[in-house]
Amino acid sequence: MKKTKILQAIVLTFICFLICNNGFSCSTYKVTVGNKTMYGINYDTWFTRPKIWFETKGYGAVFTGANYQGGHDLTPQSGMNVFGLSFGTLATPTPAHGKEFINKKQITSRSEYLKGILHACRTVEEVKAYIEQYDHSTLCNDVFLYTDKSGHYLVVEPYTLTLGYEPKYVLANFCPSTITDYSSVKQERYINGAAFLKNKIGTSLAFCTALSDTMHVCRPRMGDGTLLTSIMDLQKGIVHLYFYHNYKNQIQFNLKQELAKGDHSFEIDTLFAKNAEYQQLLHYKTPLNSNLINYILWGCFGLFSFACPYFLISYFRNKKIKFATYKLLLSALSLCMAYYMVVLELEMGIYFFPAPYKRYKFGLIDVVSYLPFLVLLLFIPLLMINRKVLIDNTWNVCSKILCTVNNFTLLILIMLFWYWGLYDVFN
Repeated sequence: MKKTKILQAIVLTFICFLICNNGFSCSTYKVTVGNKTMYGINYDTWFTRPKIWFETKGYGAVFTGANYQGGHDLTPQSGMNVFGLSFGTLATPTPAHGKEFINKKQITSRSEYLKGILHACRTVEEVKAYIEQYDHSTLCNDVFLYTDKSGHYLVVEPYTLTLGYEPKYVLANFCPSTITDYSSVKQERYINGAAFLKNKIGTSLAFCTALSDTMHVCRPRMGDGTLLTSIMDLQKGIVHLYFYHNYKNQIQFNLKQELAKGDHSFEIDTLFAKNAEYQQLLHYKTPLNSNLINYILWGCFGLFSFACPYFLISYFRNKKIKFATYKLLLSALSLCMAYYMVVLELEMGIYFFPAPYKRYKFGLIDVVSYLPFLVLLLFIPLLMINRKVLIDNTWNVCSKILCTVNNFTLLILIMLFWYWGLYDVFN
Protein backbone atom coordinates (compact mmCIF):
# COMPACT_ATOMS: atom_id res chain seq x y z
CA MET A 1 0.00 0.00 0.00
CA LYS A 2 2.80 2.40 0.96
CA LYS A 3 4.69 1.67 -2.26
CA THR A 4 1.52 2.28 -4.27
CA LYS A 5 1.01 5.70 -2.67
CA ILE A 6 4.63 6.63 -3.30
CA LEU A 7 4.30 5.59 -6.95
CA GLN A 8 1.09 7.62 -7.32
CA ALA A 9 2.80 10.66 -5.80
CA ILE A 10 5.71 10.33 -8.23
CA VAL A 11 3.39 10.03 -11.23
CA LEU A 12 1.27 13.03 -10.14
CA THR A 13 4.38 15.12 -9.51
CA PHE A 14 5.72 14.19 -12.94
CA ILE A 15 2.46 15.11 -14.67
CA CYS A 16 2.10 18.39 -12.75
CA PHE A 17 5.68 19.27 -13.66
CA LEU A 18 4.87 18.80 -17.32
CA ILE A 19 1.50 20.52 -17.51
CA CYS A 20 2.37 23.51 -15.39
CA ASN A 21 2.71 26.53 -17.66
CA ASN A 22 1.75 24.50 -20.69
CA GLY A 23 1.81 27.35 -23.14
CA PHE A 24 -1.78 28.55 -22.94
CA SER A 25 -2.02 32.31 -22.57
CA CYS A 26 -4.92 34.58 -21.76
CA SER A 27 -5.41 38.16 -20.63
CA THR A 28 -8.18 40.04 -18.90
CA TYR A 29 -9.12 43.47 -17.58
CA LYS A 30 -11.87 45.51 -15.95
CA VAL A 31 -12.51 49.23 -16.26
CA THR A 32 -14.92 51.34 -14.22
CA VAL A 33 -15.98 54.92 -14.86
CA GLY A 34 -18.77 56.30 -12.67
CA ASN A 35 -21.43 53.64 -12.32
CA LYS A 36 -20.43 51.70 -15.43
CA THR A 37 -18.08 48.70 -15.44
CA MET A 38 -16.87 46.73 -18.44
CA TYR A 39 -15.11 43.40 -18.22
CA GLY A 40 -13.04 41.92 -21.03
CA ILE A 41 -11.12 38.69 -21.54
CA ASN A 42 -9.06 37.24 -24.37
CA TYR A 43 -9.20 33.45 -24.49
CA ASP A 44 -5.92 32.43 -26.09
CA THR A 45 -6.02 28.69 -26.73
CA TRP A 46 -5.65 25.96 -29.32
CA PHE A 47 -8.95 24.35 -28.42
CA THR A 48 -11.49 24.54 -31.24
CA ARG A 49 -15.29 24.68 -31.45
CA PRO A 50 -15.87 27.30 -28.72
CA LYS A 51 -19.43 27.60 -27.42
CA ILE A 52 -21.55 30.19 -25.72
CA TRP A 53 -24.39 28.85 -23.60
CA PHE A 54 -27.11 30.14 -21.32
CA GLU A 55 -28.33 28.53 -18.09
CA THR A 56 -31.48 29.62 -16.25
CA LYS A 57 -30.64 27.73 -13.05
CA GLY A 58 -30.39 29.94 -9.92
CA TYR A 59 -29.15 33.34 -10.98
CA GLY A 60 -29.29 32.96 -14.75
CA ALA A 61 -25.93 33.21 -16.47
CA VAL A 62 -24.07 33.05 -19.75
CA PHE A 63 -20.83 31.11 -20.18
CA THR A 64 -18.22 30.68 -22.89
CA GLY A 65 -15.63 27.94 -23.23
CA ALA A 66 -13.97 25.38 -25.47
CA ASN A 67 -12.30 22.95 -23.06
CA TYR A 68 -14.10 19.65 -22.62
CA GLN A 69 -12.90 17.97 -19.45
CA GLY A 70 -14.11 14.48 -18.76
CA GLY A 71 -15.80 13.73 -22.07
CA HIS A 72 -18.79 16.03 -22.58
CA ASP A 73 -18.19 18.26 -19.54
CA LEU A 74 -17.60 21.69 -21.12
CA THR A 75 -15.78 23.86 -18.61
CA PRO A 76 -16.61 27.59 -18.65
CA GLN A 77 -13.68 29.89 -19.29
CA SER A 78 -15.64 33.07 -18.69
CA GLY A 79 -19.17 34.11 -17.81
CA MET A 80 -21.61 36.69 -16.45
CA ASN A 81 -24.87 36.42 -14.49
CA VAL A 82 -28.00 38.57 -14.33
CA PHE A 83 -26.58 40.62 -11.45
CA GLY A 84 -23.57 41.70 -13.51
CA LEU A 85 -21.12 39.37 -11.79
CA SER A 86 -18.49 38.19 -14.28
CA PHE A 87 -15.41 36.00 -14.23
CA GLY A 88 -12.54 34.82 -16.40
CA THR A 89 -9.94 32.07 -16.13
CA LEU A 90 -6.22 32.38 -16.87
CA ALA A 91 -3.69 29.53 -16.81
CA THR A 92 -0.73 30.18 -14.52
CA PRO A 93 2.19 28.35 -12.91
CA THR A 94 1.40 27.04 -9.44
CA PRO A 95 2.73 29.32 -6.68
CA ALA A 96 5.23 27.77 -4.29
CA HIS A 97 4.78 27.38 -0.52
CA GLY A 98 1.00 27.07 -0.57
CA LYS A 99 -0.99 26.66 2.59
CA GLU A 100 -2.93 23.52 3.40
CA PHE A 101 -6.73 23.75 3.45
CA ILE A 102 -8.21 21.79 6.34
CA ASN A 103 -11.85 20.72 6.69
CA LYS A 104 -12.86 22.36 3.41
CA LYS A 105 -15.24 21.06 0.76
CA GLN A 106 -13.60 19.30 -2.16
CA ILE A 107 -14.17 20.44 -5.73
CA THR A 108 -15.46 17.30 -7.42
CA SER A 109 -16.36 18.96 -10.72
CA ARG A 110 -14.49 22.00 -12.00
CA SER A 111 -17.34 22.84 -14.36
CA GLU A 112 -20.11 22.65 -11.75
CA TYR A 113 -18.00 24.55 -9.22
CA LEU A 114 -17.34 27.48 -11.57
CA LYS A 115 -20.91 27.62 -12.83
CA GLY A 116 -22.24 27.28 -9.29
CA ILE A 117 -20.52 30.49 -8.22
CA LEU A 118 -22.36 32.56 -10.82
CA HIS A 119 -25.64 30.80 -10.12
CA ALA A 120 -25.38 31.61 -6.39
CA CYS A 121 -23.54 34.95 -6.00
CA ARG A 122 -24.27 38.60 -6.81
CA THR A 123 -21.11 40.41 -5.67
CA VAL A 124 -17.41 39.62 -5.36
CA GLU A 125 -17.77 39.68 -1.58
CA GLU A 126 -20.30 36.86 -1.88
CA VAL A 127 -17.94 35.05 -4.25
CA LYS A 128 -15.16 35.28 -1.68
CA ALA A 129 -17.39 33.80 1.02
CA TYR A 130 -18.52 31.04 -1.37
CA ILE A 131 -14.98 30.06 -2.40
CA GLU A 132 -13.72 30.07 1.19
CA GLN A 133 -15.87 26.98 1.77
CA TYR A 134 -13.72 25.00 -0.68
CA ASP A 135 -10.18 23.73 -1.06
CA HIS A 136 -9.60 25.81 -4.19
CA SER A 137 -5.89 24.94 -4.23
CA THR A 138 -6.88 21.93 -6.36
CA LEU A 139 -7.26 24.39 -9.27
CA CYS A 140 -3.52 24.90 -8.94
CA ASN A 141 -2.77 25.94 -12.51
CA ASP A 142 -5.26 28.80 -12.77
CA VAL A 143 -5.95 32.30 -11.54
CA PHE A 144 -9.48 33.75 -11.74
CA LEU A 145 -10.70 37.33 -11.91
CA TYR A 146 -14.24 38.04 -10.67
CA THR A 147 -15.77 41.48 -11.20
CA ASP A 148 -19.19 42.83 -10.24
CA LYS A 149 -21.07 45.81 -11.64
CA SER A 150 -19.93 48.05 -8.76
CA GLY A 151 -16.41 47.75 -10.16
CA HIS A 152 -15.09 45.73 -7.24
CA TYR A 153 -13.04 42.69 -8.20
CA LEU A 154 -11.65 39.52 -6.64
CA VAL A 155 -8.45 37.76 -7.69
CA VAL A 156 -8.63 34.05 -6.89
CA GLU A 157 -5.27 32.29 -6.75
CA PRO A 158 -4.67 28.69 -5.64
CA TYR A 159 -3.83 29.81 -2.09
CA THR A 160 -5.01 33.41 -1.77
CA LEU A 161 -8.14 35.53 -2.32
CA THR A 162 -7.63 39.26 -2.86
CA LEU A 163 -10.35 41.91 -3.15
CA GLY A 164 -9.62 45.02 -5.20
CA TYR A 165 -11.30 48.36 -5.73
CA GLU A 166 -9.17 50.14 -8.35
CA PRO A 167 -11.04 51.60 -11.35
CA LYS A 168 -8.82 49.72 -13.79
CA TYR A 169 -7.08 46.37 -13.50
CA VAL A 170 -5.15 44.18 -15.93
CA LEU A 171 -4.10 40.56 -15.46
CA ALA A 172 -2.43 37.86 -17.54
CA ASN A 173 -0.90 34.46 -16.78
CA PHE A 174 0.64 35.03 -13.37
CA CYS A 175 -0.40 35.14 -9.73
CA PRO A 176 -0.26 38.76 -8.49
CA SER A 177 0.68 37.64 -4.97
CA THR A 178 3.99 36.35 -6.34
CA ILE A 179 4.91 39.65 -8.03
CA THR A 180 6.79 42.32 -6.09
CA ASP A 181 7.80 44.38 -9.12
CA TYR A 182 5.30 44.47 -11.99
CA SER A 183 7.97 45.83 -14.32
CA SER A 184 9.52 42.36 -14.10
CA VAL A 185 6.50 40.78 -15.82
CA LYS A 186 7.59 39.89 -19.36
CA GLN A 187 4.25 38.79 -20.80
CA GLU A 188 3.69 41.06 -23.76
CA ARG A 189 -0.11 40.97 -23.58
CA TYR A 190 0.03 42.24 -19.97
CA ILE A 191 2.61 44.91 -20.83
CA ASN A 192 0.48 46.13 -23.75
CA GLY A 193 -2.69 46.30 -21.64
CA ALA A 194 -1.02 48.10 -18.75
CA ALA A 195 0.57 50.60 -21.15
CA PHE A 196 -2.77 51.21 -22.88
CA LEU A 197 -4.46 52.04 -19.56
CA LYS A 198 -1.56 53.95 -18.03
CA ASN A 199 -2.82 57.45 -18.76
CA LYS A 200 -6.42 56.87 -19.82
CA ILE A 201 -9.55 54.94 -19.04
CA GLY A 202 -12.92 54.44 -20.69
CA THR A 203 -15.92 52.15 -20.76
CA SER A 204 -17.21 52.59 -24.30
CA LEU A 205 -17.31 49.52 -26.51
CA ALA A 206 -14.83 51.16 -28.89
CA PHE A 207 -12.38 51.78 -26.03
CA CYS A 208 -12.66 48.22 -24.70
CA THR A 209 -12.39 46.72 -28.18
CA ALA A 210 -9.19 48.67 -28.76
CA LEU A 211 -7.87 47.49 -25.39
CA SER A 212 -8.71 43.85 -26.16
CA ASP A 213 -7.10 44.24 -29.58
CA THR A 214 -3.96 45.64 -27.96
CA MET A 215 -3.76 42.61 -25.66
CA HIS A 216 -4.60 39.91 -28.21
CA VAL A 217 -2.19 37.25 -29.47
CA CYS A 218 -1.52 36.28 -33.08
CA ARG A 219 1.57 34.14 -33.58
CA PRO A 220 3.38 34.47 -36.92
CA ARG A 221 3.98 30.76 -37.50
CA MET A 222 0.31 29.79 -38.05
CA GLY A 223 -1.73 32.84 -37.19
CA ASP A 224 -3.00 31.11 -34.05
CA GLY A 225 -3.56 32.91 -30.76
CA THR A 226 -6.69 34.54 -29.38
CA LEU A 227 -9.58 32.20 -30.09
CA LEU A 228 -12.29 34.31 -28.51
CA THR A 229 -12.65 37.79 -27.04
CA SER A 230 -15.55 38.54 -24.71
CA ILE A 231 -16.43 42.09 -23.63
CA MET A 232 -19.20 42.28 -21.04
CA ASP A 233 -21.27 45.30 -20.08
CA LEU A 234 -22.01 44.46 -16.46
CA GLN A 235 -24.75 47.11 -16.10
CA LYS A 236 -26.71 46.25 -19.22
CA GLY A 237 -26.04 42.52 -19.20
CA ILE A 238 -24.72 42.49 -22.77
CA VAL A 239 -21.96 40.23 -24.07
CA HIS A 240 -19.96 41.27 -27.14
CA LEU A 241 -18.06 38.45 -28.86
CA TYR A 242 -15.14 38.72 -31.28
CA PHE A 243 -13.88 35.55 -32.93
CA TYR A 244 -10.28 34.54 -33.69
CA HIS A 245 -8.66 37.96 -33.14
CA ASN A 246 -10.81 39.67 -35.77
CA TYR A 247 -12.01 42.92 -34.19
CA LYS A 248 -13.94 44.20 -37.19
CA ASN A 249 -16.90 41.87 -36.67
CA GLN A 250 -18.78 41.19 -33.45
CA ILE A 251 -21.88 39.39 -32.24
CA GLN A 252 -23.74 40.58 -29.18
CA PHE A 253 -26.15 38.86 -26.81
CA ASN A 254 -28.57 40.38 -24.32
CA LEU A 255 -28.45 38.08 -21.32
CA LYS A 256 -32.03 38.63 -20.12
CA GLN A 257 -33.46 38.15 -23.60
CA GLU A 258 -31.49 34.94 -24.12
CA LEU A 259 -32.46 33.52 -20.72
CA ALA A 260 -36.12 34.07 -21.61
CA LYS A 261 -35.62 31.44 -24.33
CA GLY A 262 -34.55 28.82 -21.76
CA ASP A 263 -31.31 26.85 -21.64
CA HIS A 264 -29.61 26.88 -25.03
CA SER A 265 -26.22 27.23 -26.70
CA PHE A 266 -24.45 28.26 -29.91
CA GLU A 267 -21.30 27.07 -31.66
CA ILE A 268 -19.47 30.39 -31.84
CA ASP A 269 -17.56 29.72 -35.07
CA THR A 270 -20.88 29.20 -36.89
CA LEU A 271 -21.97 32.73 -35.95
CA PHE A 272 -19.14 34.34 -37.92
CA ALA A 273 -17.95 34.27 -41.51
CA LYS A 274 -15.22 31.73 -42.28
CA ASN A 275 -11.80 32.78 -41.02
CA ALA A 276 -8.83 31.50 -43.06
CA GLU A 277 -6.47 31.33 -40.07
CA TYR A 278 -9.05 29.45 -38.02
CA GLN A 279 -9.62 26.98 -40.87
CA GLN A 280 -5.87 26.36 -40.88
CA LEU A 281 -6.00 25.63 -37.15
CA LEU A 282 -8.89 23.18 -37.65
CA HIS A 283 -6.96 21.21 -40.27
CA TYR A 284 -3.67 21.19 -38.35
CA LYS A 285 -3.53 17.84 -36.54
CA THR A 286 -2.12 17.54 -33.02
CA PRO A 287 -2.99 15.34 -30.02
CA LEU A 288 -5.41 18.06 -29.00
CA ASN A 289 -7.76 17.50 -31.95
CA SER A 290 -6.80 14.12 -33.42
CA ASN A 291 -7.44 10.79 -31.71
CA LEU A 292 -5.16 9.08 -34.23
CA ILE A 293 -2.20 11.30 -33.31
CA ASN A 294 -3.04 10.84 -29.66
CA TYR A 295 -3.01 7.04 -29.98
CA ILE A 296 0.22 7.08 -32.00
CA LEU A 297 2.08 9.11 -29.38
CA TRP A 298 0.85 7.02 -26.46
CA GLY A 299 1.68 3.87 -28.43
CA CYS A 300 5.19 5.21 -28.99
CA PHE A 301 5.42 5.99 -25.28
CA GLY A 302 4.51 2.38 -24.46
CA LEU A 303 7.06 1.02 -26.93
CA PHE A 304 9.92 3.20 -25.70
CA SER A 305 9.00 2.57 -22.06
CA PHE A 306 9.38 -1.15 -22.73
CA ALA A 307 12.50 -0.84 -24.89
CA CYS A 308 14.46 1.23 -22.36
CA PRO A 309 14.66 -1.36 -19.53
CA TYR A 310 14.69 -4.26 -22.00
CA PHE A 311 17.87 -3.16 -23.77
CA LEU A 312 19.49 -2.12 -20.49
CA ILE A 313 18.84 -5.49 -18.83
CA SER A 314 19.81 -7.32 -22.01
CA TYR A 315 23.13 -5.47 -22.08
CA PHE A 316 24.08 -6.40 -18.52
CA ARG A 317 23.09 -10.01 -19.13
CA ASN A 318 25.17 -10.30 -22.30
CA LYS A 319 27.95 -7.72 -22.12
CA LYS A 320 30.41 -9.80 -24.10
CA ILE A 321 28.33 -10.48 -27.19
CA LYS A 322 28.95 -8.59 -30.40
CA PHE A 323 27.36 -5.12 -30.68
CA ALA A 324 26.32 -5.25 -27.00
CA THR A 325 27.21 -1.59 -26.43
CA TYR A 326 24.61 -0.60 -29.03
CA LYS A 327 21.99 -1.71 -26.52
CA LEU A 328 23.10 1.04 -24.15
CA LEU A 329 22.53 3.60 -26.91
CA LEU A 330 19.09 2.15 -27.68
CA SER A 331 18.16 2.11 -23.99
CA ALA A 332 19.23 5.73 -23.43
CA LEU A 333 17.50 6.93 -26.60
CA SER A 334 14.31 5.04 -25.67
CA LEU A 335 14.29 6.69 -22.24
CA CYS A 336 14.59 10.15 -23.78
CA MET A 337 11.94 9.42 -26.39
CA ALA A 338 9.49 8.02 -23.82
CA TYR A 339 9.76 11.27 -21.89
CA TYR A 340 9.41 13.32 -25.08
CA MET A 341 6.22 11.47 -26.04
CA VAL A 342 4.63 12.62 -22.78
CA VAL A 343 5.87 16.15 -23.44
CA LEU A 344 4.27 16.08 -26.89
CA GLU A 345 0.99 14.96 -25.32
CA LEU A 346 0.90 17.71 -22.72
CA GLU A 347 2.95 20.67 -23.96
CA MET A 348 0.82 22.06 -26.79
CA GLY A 349 3.05 25.07 -27.32
CA ILE A 350 5.57 22.84 -29.10
CA TYR A 351 3.24 22.60 -32.09
CA PHE A 352 2.75 26.35 -32.47
CA PHE A 353 5.83 28.18 -31.20
CA PRO A 354 9.09 28.47 -33.17
CA ALA A 355 11.42 25.46 -33.17
CA PRO A 356 13.29 24.48 -31.10
CA TYR A 357 10.63 25.15 -28.47
CA LYS A 358 11.54 27.39 -25.54
CA ARG A 359 9.47 27.86 -22.42
CA TYR A 360 8.99 31.10 -20.51
CA LYS A 361 11.39 29.68 -17.91
CA PHE A 362 14.23 27.37 -18.96
CA GLY A 363 13.80 23.74 -17.95
CA LEU A 364 14.14 20.12 -19.02
CA ILE A 365 11.50 20.51 -21.73
CA ASP A 366 13.69 23.12 -23.43
CA VAL A 367 16.49 20.54 -23.54
CA VAL A 368 14.41 17.67 -24.93
CA SER A 369 13.01 20.00 -27.60
CA TYR A 370 16.28 19.29 -29.45
CA LEU A 371 15.49 15.56 -29.58
CA PRO A 372 13.93 15.72 -33.08
CA PHE A 373 17.29 16.97 -34.39
CA LEU A 374 19.18 14.24 -32.50
CA VAL A 375 16.86 11.55 -33.87
CA LEU A 376 17.33 12.88 -37.41
CA LEU A 377 21.13 12.81 -37.03
CA LEU A 378 21.13 9.32 -35.51
CA PHE A 379 18.63 7.74 -37.86
CA ILE A 380 21.07 6.58 -40.57
CA PRO A 381 23.58 5.22 -37.99
CA LEU A 382 20.68 3.45 -36.27
CA LEU A 383 19.67 1.83 -39.58
CA MET A 384 23.26 0.67 -40.05
CA ILE A 385 23.23 -0.82 -36.54
CA ASN A 386 19.90 -2.47 -37.34
CA ARG A 387 21.37 -4.02 -40.48
CA LYS A 388 24.36 -5.38 -38.57
CA VAL A 389 22.31 -7.04 -35.83
CA LEU A 390 19.93 -8.57 -38.37
CA ILE A 391 22.80 -10.10 -40.32
CA ASP A 392 24.69 -11.19 -37.21
CA ASN A 393 23.30 -14.03 -35.10
CA THR A 394 24.53 -12.90 -31.67
CA TRP A 395 21.37 -10.95 -30.74
CA ASN A 396 18.27 -12.99 -29.97
CA VAL A 397 15.12 -12.73 -32.07
CA CYS A 398 13.29 -10.50 -29.58
CA SER A 399 16.14 -7.96 -29.51
CA LYS A 400 16.32 -7.91 -33.31
CA ILE A 401 12.58 -7.37 -33.67
CA LEU A 402 12.50 -4.65 -31.01
CA CYS A 403 15.43 -2.83 -32.61
CA THR A 404 13.68 -2.92 -36.00
CA VAL A 405 10.33 -1.80 -34.61
CA ASN A 406 12.06 1.04 -32.75
CA ASN A 407 13.65 2.31 -35.95
CA PHE A 408 10.39 2.05 -37.89
CA THR A 409 8.71 4.04 -35.10
CA LEU A 410 11.44 6.69 -35.24
CA LEU A 411 10.84 7.02 -38.99
CA ILE A 412 7.14 7.68 -38.36
CA LEU A 413 8.04 10.23 -35.70
CA ILE A 414 10.51 11.99 -37.99
CA MET A 415 7.72 12.44 -40.54
CA LEU A 416 5.43 13.79 -37.82
CA PHE A 417 8.16 16.13 -36.56
CA TRP A 418 8.52 17.41 -40.13
CA TYR A 419 4.76 17.93 -40.45
CA TRP A 420 4.67 19.89 -37.17
CA GLY A 421 7.54 22.12 -38.29
CA LEU A 422 9.89 20.97 -35.54
CA TYR A 423 12.79 21.15 -38.00
CA ASP A 424 11.79 24.54 -39.37
CA VAL A 425 14.32 26.60 -37.40
CA PHE A 426 14.19 29.49 -39.87
CA ASN A 427 10.46 30.18 -39.50
